[in-house]
Amino acid sequence: MIDQLYAAFQKSTGVSTDTRTIKSGNIWFALKGPNFNANRFADQALEKGAGLVVIDDENYAKDDRYFVVEDTLRALQKLGNHHRNQFSIPFIGITGSNGKTTTKELLRDVLAKKYKVHATGGNFNNHIGVPLTLLQIDESIEIAIIEMGANKVGDIAELCGIADPTHGMITNIGKAHLEGFGGVEGVIRGKSELYHHLIQKDGVIFVNSNSEVLSHIAKRRMKSPFYYPAKGDYFHAELIQTQPVLRLKTEDNLEAATHLTGAYNFENMCAALCIGKYFEVTAKDALKAVADYDPDNNRSQVIKKGSNTIILDAYNANPSSMAAALAHFSEDKSDSKVVILGDMFELGEDAAEEHKAIGALTLELGFDEVHLCGTLMEAGKLGNEKAHYWQTKEALVSHLKENPIRSSTVLIKGSRGMSLESLLDNLT
Repeated sequence: MIDQLYAAFQKSTGVSTDTRTIKSGNIWFALKGPNFNANRFADQALEKGAGLVVIDDENYAKDDRYFVVEDTLRALQKLGNHHRNQFSIPFIGITGSNGKTTTKELLRDVLAKKYKVHATGGNFNNHIGVPLTLLQIDESIEIAIIEMGANKVGDIAELCGIADPTHGMITNIGKAHLEGFGGVEGVIRGKSELYHHLIQKDGVIFVNSNSEVLSHIAKRRMKSPFYYPAKGDYFHAELIQTQPVLRLKTEDNLEAATHLTGAYNFENMCAALCIGKYFEVTAKDALKAVADYDPDNNRSQVIKKGSNTIILDAYNANPSSMAAALAHFSEDKSDSKVVILGDMFELGEDAAEEHKAIGALTLELGFDEVHLCGTLMEAGKLGNEKAHYWQTKEALVSHLKENPIRSSTVLIKGSRGMSLESLLDNLT
C-alpha cells in the first residue's frame, strides 16, 4: 500500500489535509475529527484540485482518484516515515516543556549559515504535523530539524518512530501538560523517550547541563553526550546582560546583543550555538544568526505601543514558563511594571494550586499592577488579593478602555487558548 501511495506522492505537488488550502495536484488525506467524518469531503477536495484523495471508507470511493486505506492518519504517518527513510541526512529532534519552538527557529537560522535546512513550520509538532513536515523535505535539504510536542507519555516515542531522529535534545523539563502526563514524573518519562530512541539508534545527544534532571539522566544512561552551556562543557557561553534584551559572550570571546528578552532564552540560544558548533558552523556566523533572530510569533516579543513597552509572551504558558517570565520581568528597571496573566491550561487536578502559586509570586515580586484573567486565574486572586481579577477577557478589555495603561512596561502571558495578544489594541 505504501509503495503505491509513495509512487503517487512522487508525482504529486505535495500533501494536504485541509480542503481550504489545497493546491492543484495535491494528495488530500481525509483525517477524521472527533465530531466529523472527513471522508465526506473527498469530492470537495477533488473539485478544488486534488489529484488523489486518501480515504478510509470505501463507500465514498467512486473511481481511481480515491485511494482507500484502513486508517488515513496511519497512512499519512507511514508515508511520512517512508519518505524520511529515503534520506541519509541528519534529522535533529527537539522536544522539551518550554522553548521548543524558539530553539528550533534559532537552530534553523544558525545551521542555515552553512547548510540548506528544513525545519518544522509553526507548531506542526504533533502526530499530524510531524509527517507533514517530513513530506516537505526534498533532495536539496542537507539537515532537517523536527520539533516534537507531547501531551502524554508515549507521544514522543510515537513521533520518533515516524521521524527517526539521528540527533536530538530536550530543552528542559517543567510543569507542562500535567493533566495528560499525570504529573512531573510523567513529563520526565515522556520527554526522555527522545533520549531512549537516540540511545537505541546510537544517535547524538545534546544535553542542557543547567538542568539537574537532564544531567542526571545523561550521566546514568548516555555515552559521551555533548553538554552546554556551563564552563567546561562542549559549548560554553555567559549571559552578560538581561535587560532590556539579552546579551551573551561565547567561549570564543565574541559578544552579541539579541532581540530576545527573558533570561530563560539564554539556554535556548546556547542549544542552537552548541549544535551549530557540532555541525561546524563558524562561531562568528552562528552568533550573528542568534543576534539577528527577531521573534514574531507571540513568543518573547518586545513591542512598542504608544507610551508603553509590551513584552508579549502569549503563545503558551505553564507554571514553569510563567514563573520564569515573572522572575525575569521583576528585574526590569522600568518605573512602572504591569503584569497581565491568563489561564494556564492542561494542568488537571493541579490547576487551582498552580494558579494560586502564580498569584502569590506576583505579590511577592511586587509589580505595580497585576491583572489576572480567566476562570482558572480566580485561584491566582487567592494568592494575590491585591491583583485585579477578570473572569473574561471582555471584562478586562472594558477596564483597559476606561482605565488605560500609560508609560509602562507590560508583560502579557497566558496559554494559547486565551489569545491574549488580542489585548494589544487596548494598550496604546
